[in-house]
Amino acid sequence: MDNVDAPDSGILLFRNTMRITEGHLDAYREATERAVRFVEEHGPQVMVEVFIDEQKLLAHSFQMYRDSDSVRAHWKMSEPYIREVMKHCRVERFEVFGQPDSDVMAGVRNSLDDQVSPSFAARFTGFMRFDALRSER
Repeated sequence: MDNVDAPDSGILLFRNTMRITEGHLDAYREATERAVRFVEEHGPQVMVEVFIDEQKLLAHSFQMYRDSDSVRAHWKMSEPYIREVMKHCRVERFEVFGQPDSDVMAGVRNSLDDQVSPSFAARFTGFMRFDALRSER
C-alpha cells in the first residue's frame, strides 16, 4: 500500500470555485446533488464536499483523488453530470493541490475557458484522519 503521508504520495485535492448564475441557485443545487450522489456511488473520489455562499452566489467544490488515474476515471464517467452542473455556473478559480501527471494537468487547463488559469501547488506534508469523521460522538 502506498504511504499516503509521503509528499509524493499521488494524492490530489481539487478546489473549484464557481459563480452561480443569477436565478439558477435551485437548479445548480439539484444538478450538483445528482452529480455528487452519482460519484458517491460510482466515482473514484476519496472525498467530495460542496459549500455554497448564497449571498455571493459562490460555490466551492473540494474533491480528493488517490492519484491521476482516479481523476481520469472520474472525468470519463461523470462528463454528463459535469455538463449539467455547468449549465448553472461558471468557474472563477480552479486550484490543484498535489502533483498530477502531465495528462491531468493538460486536461485541467483544457477544461477551463481562457479567463481562468488554474493554479498548481505541490504537496509538502500532512496527514489524514478520515476514519475519525465516522466515529460516534
